[in-house]
Amino acid sequence: MALRRCWGLAGVAPRLLWNSTVLPGASVPGRTSASSHVSTHHGCKNTGSQLRRFGSAPPSTDVSYEQMKQLLAGRKAVVIDVREPWELREYGFIPGSINVPLGQVNTALQLGPEEFNEKYGSEMPQQTDNIVFSCLAGVRSKTALDTATSLGYKDVQHYLGGWQDWAKNEQNN
Repeated sequence: MALRRCWGLAGVAPRLLWNSTVLPGASVPGRTSASSHVSTHHGCKNTGSQLRRFGSAPPSTDVSYEQMKQLLAGRKAVVIDVREPWELREYGFIPGSINVPLGQVNTALQLGPEEFNEKYGSEMPQQTDNIVFSCLAGVRSKTALDTATSLGYKDVQHYLGGWQDWAKNEQNN
């Protein structure tokens, strides 16, 4: 019975995914907000919390070029570049970053400190360290951020512009 009453929500999730920049409860011209569908649809008691998990990460997880420069200058973050080693050789890398290819992030963040140091040539980040993931254009770094979060890392961010943004800004300076 409850399933039948909530079945009408099936159309809400795809709309949320399609326009993930709209925050829950925000109004969009020509559309009813997702939260109003959820809270009032045929007496369904769903508060919408299940739907919110499909939204994008909070803006505070994105790091700009200026923020990245400040973090590196103050040595306030561990920067992990998740591109493949050949990409770093061919295009370049952010000075001070550690190369851990995306396919290895899950395993790497679960290694012992000595193993991590041996494999990646750097000190292993602690779960309380500020970690900033970077890649070419901010797509793989977001995936790495999600992986680190799922492993219990608390202060994780990603450089939204990635290497492309870094190189462009460094060229202009």
